[in-house]
Amino acid sequence: MRILFLTPYPVGQAPSQRFRFEQYLAILQQHGHAYRVAPFLDDATWRILYKPGQTIRKALGILSGFGRRLGHLLAAPAYDFIFIHREAAPLGPPVIEWLLANVLRKRIIYDFDDAIWLANTSEANKIAAKLKWHHKVNSICRWAYKNSCGNEYLATYARQFNPHTVVNPTTIDTEHLHNQVRDQLAPGPLVIGWTGTHSTLKYLRPLVPVLAQLEAEGLDFEFRVISNQPPDFDQALRSLRFVPWQKATEIADLLTFHVGLMPLEDDPWAKGKCAFKALQYMALGIPALVSPVGMNTEVVQHDVNGYICRESADWLCYLRALLTDASHRQRMGQAARITIEQHYSVASNTHNFLKLFA
Repeated sequence: MRILFLTPYPVGQAPSQRFRFEQYLAILQQHGHAYRVAPFLDDATWRILYKPGQTIRKALGILSGFGRRLGHLLAAPAYDFIFIHREAAPLGPPVIEWLLANVLRKRIIYDFDDAIWLANTSEANKIAAKLKWHHKVNSICRWAYKNSCGNEYLATYARQFNPHTVVNPTTIDTEHLHNQVRDQLAPGPLVIGWTGTHSTLKYLRPLVPVLAQLEAEGLDFEFRVISNQPPDFDQALRSLRFVPWQKATEIADLLTFHVGLMPLEDDPWAKGKCAFKALQYMALGIPALVSPVGMNTEVVQHDVNGYICRESADWLCYLRALLTDASHRQRMGQAARITIEQHYSVASNTHNFLKLFA
């Protein structure tokens, strides 16, 4: 088969692309399939997209993306499947998807891992958000040959429009990337960690008083935040250390964690989250503390491979317990790694992914 991947971002840059389909590209080749990845944004536009200013350069980059999409549309007849991750274009109605499905009669695999039918506006995207055309998602779901959804909440939405919908979880490559395990018994400073983009830093704010309380109790730890932008908390934390995210050091930076955090707000957007932070921590043998939102409660088994924290007292209690007991962290970390290998790894999900093209 020949498969055309229409993606928002350049290859190797965005976590959603890397962990939902890019890590399966070599496997597709091994099974005799050919593919082409066709990003909407070029590398230069991607590098400035979420930075302030440079509005003209961003606009020109997006216009260039529409030009590239026209070329991709002309090339589409040569492909057996069109795999669309999130959307063919970031702005406007789903014209490209409509042409692919209804004029060219192509089999579309429509893949998404967030509740993208909802507006999720931040300072960085508030202008573009007015042009996003969020309600196009239901139309694309209807036109698709199959919908590939990151969790059951997303799949339930898609099935309203198309019964040919499957859960295809975000997965971790435990053989080639997340292929190390944190030694929780090794000496060294304790690290509570969080990783994510600027858009999810807001979820950390309710935990600042919890971390301040642990500092006040005299516990010696570092709170390490890995992101593309530093956090801006109202309350100062002496334990805070910001580490800029870099692809080259991604795994090494995560391996400094002893405990990983994934707080969320219980709202419709967060329900669509696919527990990606928790998956990354757990694959490296790091217990995850998570909010009971979205897919978190499927991935984390309370008091087995991590903790589900419903209120501030829970975060405080379980962080304290893990920081003060290395053997407890080690047992939980080992259980977490096994969970990922058995249920959320590339190896365990390969058959499910390949079935999308059946």
